[in-house]
Amino acid sequence: MNNRKSAQASLRGKMNREEGGNFEQMIEAACNYYRSKGKADIEKTPEPIRQIGKKNERGQFLACYEKKAQPDFKGTLSGGQSIVFDAKSTITDRIAVSVLSEEQRKHLILHDRLGAKSGVMVAYSFKHFFFIPIDKFLNAKEINGHAYWTPLEAELAGTYIRYTGTMLDFLEVLMRC
Repeated sequence: MNNRKSAQASLRGKMNREEGGNFEQMIEAACNYYRSKGKADIEKTPEPIRQIGKKNERGQFLACYEKKAQPDFKGTLSGGQSIVFDAKSTITDRIAVSVLSEEQRKHLILHDRLGAKSGVMVAYSFKHFFFIPIDKFLNAKEINGHAYWTPLEAELAGTYIRYTGTMLDFLEVLMRC
């Protein structure tokens, strides 16, 4: 029984990682569109990697990802407003506040205090998309009575992001937050 639960958890984790990568690609595509229209310049924060060993004869080297310390996306909206957010997705009907690392929390809170639009963009099973401002996201327990967000609670506390079938149209939503 324990092996079955472990296998299910492993599969769920793999599916969440794949969905997360697809979600980030959708966001990047929208960012490229907004950039081309002069509406915003928002970029994915590069993953920090550390080189292990020396380069081989083809100029390649082994590397490993270091602990992710910053939110996924940062940029500037037309008019000068800064934006910083992390992207989280799940194949379940809830996203826990604990999905943010302590460093990500610190960065998002700092940027929020400095006046940036700061929060968490959430995808539930690629059906429902939301932007939840960081002050609300972190206070889920006080708002909802538990330390996670469901799609209904996210819709009430955050702002629904429309998926047009070709693009995740989040800019208008972020401007209202």
